[in-house]
Amino acid sequence: MKILNCPINGPRPIHEFIYGGEFRDMPDVDAVTDGEWVDYLYNRSGVPGIKREWWYHVASNVWFIAERDTATNVVCKTYLFEGRRNYE
Repeated sequence: MKILNCPINGPRPIHEFIYGGEFRDMPDVDAVTDGEWVDYLYNRSGVPGIKREWWYHVASNVWFIAERDTATNVVCKTYLFEGRRNYE
C-alpha cells in the first residue's frame, strides 16, 4: 500500500488523498500579456522531475504541497502552504 505523509496527521494510506494538480506561481494578472496568461492557464511542463503539487487530505480537510519526483513517483517531502515564504 502506498503511503503519503500528511503534514497534520503523519503517514496515511494514499486512498485518503486527492491530487489537486501542479502548483505553479500565478503571474500578476495586471502585468502579463494575454499570451502569457493563456500559457499559465493551459500549458504544463511534461518534463519528468521534482514537481510541487497540491494534495488534499480528505480525513482532515487539509490542502498541502507535496514535492514529488514524477520520474520515480517518490514523494520527497510534504508541507503546509504558507504563501510565498515557502518558495522565496
